[in-house]
Amino acid sequence: MTEDSTDLFDDLFARRVVPVLVPMPAPKAYSYVVPEGMAVEPGSIVQVPLGPRQVLGVVWDGAEDDAVDPKKLKAITRAFDCPPLARDMRAFLDWVATYTVSPPGLVARMALRAPAAFDPEPMVEGLRLTDMRPERLTSARERVIAVADNGFTWTRSGLAHAAGTSSSVIDGLTAQGVFETVFMPPPPVVAAPDPDYAEPRLEGPQKQAALDLLESVETGGFSVALIDGITGSGKTEVYFEAIAATLKAGKQVLILLPEIALTASFLERFQDRFGSKPAEWHSDLAPKTREKVWRQVTEGGVRVVAGARSALFLPFENLGLIIVDEEHDPAYKQEDRVFYNARDMAVVRARIGEFPVVLVSATPSVESRVNGDLGRYKPIHLPTRFGDAALPDLGLVDMRKHPPERGGFLSPVMLRYIGKAVERGEQALLFLNRRGYAPLTLCRVCGHRFQCPDCSSWLVEHRFRGQIQCHHCGYAEKTPEACPECGTFDHLVACGPGVERIAEEVDRHFPDARTIVLSSDLMGVKRLRLELEAIAKGEADIVVGTQLVAKGHNFPMMTFVGIVDADIGLANGDPRAAERTFQLLSQVTGRAGRTGLKSLGLLQTYQPQHPVMQAIVSGDSEAFYEREINEREKALLPPFGRLASVIVAADTRADAEGHARGLRQAAPRVGGISILGPAEAPLALIRGRHRFRLLVHGRRNSDMQAFVKTMLANGPKMRGSVSVQLDIDPQSFL
Repeated sequence: MTEDSTDLFDDLFARRVVPVLVPMPAPKAYSYVVPEGMAVEPGSIVQVPLGPRQVLGVVWDGAEDDAVDPKKLKAITRAFDCPPLARDMRAFLDWVATYTVSPPGLVARMALRAPAAFDPEPMVEGLRLTDMRPERLTSARERVIAVADNGFTWTRSGLAHAAGTSSSVIDGLTAQGVFETVFMPPPPVVAAPDPDYAEPRLEGPQKQAALDLLESVETGGFSVALIDGITGSGKTEVYFEAIAATLKAGKQVLILLPEIALTASFLERFQDRFGSKPAEWHSDLAPKTREKVWRQVTEGGVRVVAGARSALFLPFENLGLIIVDEEHDPAYKQEDRVFYNARDMAVVRARIGEFPVVLVSATPSVESRVNGDLGRYKPIHLPTRFGDAALPDLGLVDMRKHPPERGGFLSPVMLRYIGKAVERGEQALLFLNRRGYAPLTLCRVCGHRFQCPDCSSWLVEHRFRGQIQCHHCGYAEKTPEACPECGTFDHLVACGPGVERIAEEVDRHFPDARTIVLSSDLMGVKRLRLELEAIAKGEADIVVGTQLVAKGHNFPMMTFVGIVDADIGLANGDPRAAERTFQLLSQVTGRAGRTGLKSLGLLQTYQPQHPVMQAIVSGDSEAFYEREINEREKALLPPFGRLASVIVAADTRADAEGHARGLRQAAPRVGGISILGPAEAPLALIRGRHRFRLLVHGRRNSDMQAFVKTMLANGPKMRGSVSVQLDIDPQSFL
């Protein structure tokens, strides 16, 4: 905190009035009175009255609202016994709010995700041996006393387990004064990692990459390194050395992963290197665990967190390094309430905190590649696989020349190589980025198509569950037996394949093979983790999966990967379609041959000459990036230009379109910024709400935030069912 801001807060505190940011869509902090005897400071987490309710809040920087009569101000109800949010954390939250044009209270809310952790964790009751001895000494009691005779304090259950007795034996000894009750601090949620627990396993290229990375980390201050290494090149082991150096310096580490809930293998690799697992942070954690992690992070007890994008808003006590693994992954983009890209915000948090950040990917985003080429990021390249394991041979299956049999979706070429892998006792992976059985169901008699009643999307058949379902709003109904339009029975046909249908085709061709379907809508996180572990142990022959199979998993026996529909991501108007397809297909084919076995990847395509297909099979990623970067630069698309998306939604089409047109008319005239639309969004109806989109396009140095704020301020006020959704730097164009 600067001297001026300190003086300002001291003056406010003397008058017992402070600004408090509440986790609601308010445009600024509210003023509250500090009761006599209560001590707060900027960052203190408090409870305040807001209307008839009591809500959480954070004492913020700056002055109170002079426009409010001090006599009308309400008092802070409670100050929690919790470390305050640090100055750099508050600066980061302010920055995110300004950049995303979001209410600062909603951004602060993301740092206050565990309200039950604002009070200290309760002490744990323990037992310690005294000089007293029991009147009668049984063998069980002797074992208990022998185990406890080391001067340590034990929990009741821990001592019983260690001595091999029941808890009743412990209770009897305690009643006779053999043990005294003491209170201990709560146990850590994870053991402290040891940077010297295991020797790093690094080879020539990895050793040099680790030295280059350590040079950035140990120099201190803000820096961005981009580790660009092919799949299986040892990127994780390289950045483990940066983690070790940060831990030795006494600082905390945050590792961001796109699918932390599914990456049990990463946690095990971390434990092998550091002797303990990192604390996890993701939406599937049990509430009690989340509270413990949040509290111990703020107090500095947790040294390393591996988490999803929301972990970026944990209030670390002394954060010294952020790792963003798979930095290209779309999962880092949040598209709800506060729209942000965790990769970009991680760089901002590191800059504000003046510490290093490391971005990692086998297929970096175009934005990161350009930043590396321009010297903004330090590029660290790993060109070969760890242990000299060979990359898979890659080939294209031209579906025009080698079509599947009638009613099927797998080319005879694909089926032949699946069979060879299974015969050798190895594994095959078939990838299709479509959940369910079929993306569309229609009636062969009248042509009726089953569409969601609340969205402009088709209902996807899920044959395993006997349902047709909307993947946008969750609407589901039992799979019908007859057409609701013409009433005809037995004439409904599934159009196109989903993973369930591909699995059905695989079972038909390979009835003796152990086939497993991996899809997020078939099972919960725990079940998925078990299935992934089973695959890694070789307990499946053929795996059919969606994009979650591309998330960095290591399947030692996987020697064949088949892409069922390589063209699927290219058939839309997304300016990142080619990049996304290249990244996803490269990541999937990279699952093969990671332990040195000869491997093959085949891509079924109707566009074998497409630059994405040619770049993948040739292994010439540089040519792809060069072409994609040139195309972006010509069109002034990110990172050479800027985009902002404005989605207007309402219960009626007329209201949505009218409000969107009003915003367009209110847009300021600014050189270098243009506005497209309004037009119906590609998904024009979601959850019964009609959607129109405006797309703002500007040069790289354009003040997009000021433009959008002026447009919203001068435009029509939101009335009735109208809502406006703003996304700076959009990743989705639906």
